[in-house]
Amino acid sequence: MTTTTPDIRKTAPAGRPRRARRGGGVMGSTGLYVATGIAALLFLVPFYILVRNALSTDAQITGENWTFFPTDIQWGNITSPFDSSQVPFARSMWNSTVVAVLHTVGVLLVCSLAGYGLARIPYKHANKIFYVVLGTLMVPTAVTFVPSFVLVSSLGWVDSYRGLIVPGLFSGFTCFLFRQYFLGFPKELEEAARVDGLGYWGAYWRVVVPNSLNFFAAIATITFINGWNSFLWPLVIGQDPSAWTVQVALSSYTTGQTVVFHQIFMATAISILPLLLVFLFLQRWLVQGIAQTGIKG
Repeated sequence: MTTTTPDIRKTAPAGRPRRARRGGGVMGSTGLYVATGIAALLFLVPFYILVRNALSTDAQITGENWTFFPTDIQWGNITSPFDSSQVPFARSMWNSTVVAVLHTVGVLLVCSLAGYGLARIPYKHANKIFYVVLGTLMVPTAVTFVPSFVLVSSLGWVDSYRGLIVPGLFSGFTCFLFRQYFLGFPKELEEAARVDGLGYWGAYWRVVVPNSLNFFAAIATITFINGWNSFLWPLVIGQDPSAWTVQVALSSYTTGQTVVFHQIFMATAISILPLLLVFLFLQRWLVQGIAQTGIKG
């Protein structure tokens, strides 16, 4: 009589594939940290040069002997941009703040409503309208620049906030992002809102927006940065110094006669502070919100 010995070799349970061993080990992790550190240092180099030159004299900036940091820090340079009689720097900072904030709010409102309508409201020509919106992305800005200026000028909006803000309230790309995001938004939440008697408008304000704050924050960050850094359109519309934005004011420090280096660097350092604050406050929503677009549909 023969007996069979049971196979006692361990086998992986069904449905549980073995975890692949990570390659590299300690050396791989060390290399990753080194590469990340080098990339971070390279990213911080422009900020170091900006701060270093902003707190230096013109002789130290243009001198042959470069020092890592000035021995005698010029703290008085901080107020030098505001002391200029030719460039209203404080006024330009305020103008940029108003323009960037109102531009961001307007783009979020207009583009989110357009994207929600294209994604949710049944309309036989919705796809055609969407294709037209996508077509606007292929039109170069230079083509519409002159007609836009003629229209704004005929309305009397030159040297005004309306001329700086209203023409840029609609963005085809932002509308596209909102549509893609709303296509992936759970319909069950909106259906429950309609059972409670809400229409498209009520569902949008009471259900969709409160549950999409991460995505709205990400789009707001990008829009605010673009509005703050805008230069060409404010340069044409803001013909009077009282209507200059900060980017136009920065370009005014360099003239054909004089170039005050420390003043330019300090004004630039001050001008990027709002962007740093906005980015640091909303950075955790930036990547997450863009990833939620889904790029589908």
